[in-house]
Amino acid sequence: MAALTSALIAIAAVILGWITIEMACKPCLEQGREAMDRSLNPDYDPDDDQDIDISSSDVRAPLIHNPPTDLSDADPSTAIKSV
Repeated sequence: MAALTSALIAIAAVILGWITIEMACKPCLEQGREAMDRSLNPDYDPDDDQDIDISSSDVRAPLIHNPPTDLSDADPSTAIKSV
């Protein structure tokens, strides 16, 4: 009888531990499960995501802004900042 009681207590502890982890990490677990569902879905197309709005950013903009090369108006005594 003691073995059965110990087994039931151990099973209850595992179940309560699992519930605690599920509640504590709910946002992270939901994101992970959604990502797994998308990756296992053969009809999923990442280009169809509505969450990402690429229209607000200029995709063709250069990563490094090049300053104008015409320095005829520049004062020769002005320090030039180099990066």
